[in-house]
Amino acid sequence: MDFVKPTRYLRATVRFLATLQLLPALESGEETLVGGQAVMEGVMMRTPHAWGIAVRKPSGEMTTHSEPLERPSDRRKWLAWPMVRGLVTLGQAMMLGFRALKFSANVALDDPKAKPEEKLEITGWMAAVNLIFSLAFFIFMYKFIPLLAATGLRRHAPILNNGIAFNLVDGAIRIALFLLFIWGISRWKDIHRVFEYHGAEHKTVFVFEDRKDLSVENAQQYSTYHPRCGTSFLMTVMLISIVVYSLVPVTTFWARFAIRVALLPLIAAVSYEMIRFAAKLLRRSAAGERTPLWRSALFLALTRPGMWLQRITTQPPANSQVECAIAALNSAMELEKQRGGELVIA
Repeated sequence: MDFVKPTRYLRATVRFLATLQLLPALESGEETLVGGQAVMEGVMMRTPHAWGIAVRKPSGEMTTHSEPLERPSDRRKWLAWPMVRGLVTLGQAMMLGFRALKFSANVALDDPKAKPEEKLEITGWMAAVNLIFSLAFFIFMYKFIPLLAATGLRRHAPILNNGIAFNLVDGAIRIALFLLFIWGISRWKDIHRVFEYHGAEHKTVFVFEDRKDLSVENAQQYSTYHPRCGTSFLMTVMLISIVVYSLVPVTTFWARFAIRVALLPLIAAVSYEMIRFAAKLLRRSAAGERTPLWRSALFLALTRPGMWLQRITTQPPANSQVECAIAALNSAMELEKQRGGELVIA
C-alpha cells in the first residue's frame, strides 16, 4: 500500500506536467461566447464572467466547481486595445487553465479512504515548479533545438546563408518537432483520454453556439473539430514567427536565439489578432453576409492547419465525457446568471 501511493502520485504528477505542455492547444479561443479546456478526467468551461469545471473522481463520481471571472478590460479599458488585449487575454487564459488543471490533478489524487494526513495533492509550489519547467521545455524544444539544427545544416547548404531560406528551414524543423511531440504523446493512454475530453468540450460549445438544448444526444451529433481551437492559435504562432524572424537582421546564433525569446509576446499578440479577425469572418459568413474571396482565403489559411492537427488533439468522446463538459458549462452559466452577466464577445 505504501508503494501504491507514491506510484499513483508520480503518475498524476507526470500526467499534470504532460498536459501542461499541451495547455495552449487544449484551450478554445477567447473570441467565443463560451469556451473551455480539457483537463485530467474532465473539462473546464468559461463564460465572460464565470468559469466552471467538472471532473471525474477515480470512483467515477463527478465533482463540479465554479468561480466568478473578471476580465481585466472591465477595470482598465486600455487593456482591451488591439495587440494589448491579446497578451492580457492569453495570460488570463493560461492562468485559468493552469488553475483548472491543478484542480483536476488533485481530484485524480483524491482517496476517500485516506486519512487527512495521508491525502496526496499537488501543492502550489510544486505546480509552479512544473510551470517553470514547462516554459523552459518550450523554449528549449521549439526555439533552441530548431535554431541549432538549422545552423548546423547551413554549414552543408550555403543557400541557408540567405535569411529567408534559413528561417523557412528553422520554421519547418520547429513545426516538425511540434507535430512529432503531439503525435508521440497522443500514444499515451492518459493523454488520449485528455484528447477525448477535448472533443467533448468542442461538441458542447457547438451545441451552445447553435442554441440547442445542452444534452449528450445533441452534442454527440457534432464534430470534434472546432475552428477556434487553441490548436489553430499555436499553428498560427509558428507560421507567423517564420515571417517575423526573417524581418530581423541578425546573423549570429545567440542573437537569433535571443530574438526568438524576446519576440514571443509580439508574435503571440499578432497571432491573437489574426485569429480574432478570422473568427469575425466566420461569424459574418454564418450570418449570411457575403464574404470577399480574399477574406475566405485568409480564414482558411489561419484555421485549416489547426483543423488538420485536431485529428490528433481531439478524439471522439464517450457519453460520460460529454456529460462532464455539459456539467462544467451549466455550472459556469448558473454563476453567470447569478452575477447578472450578459453574454458578449470576449
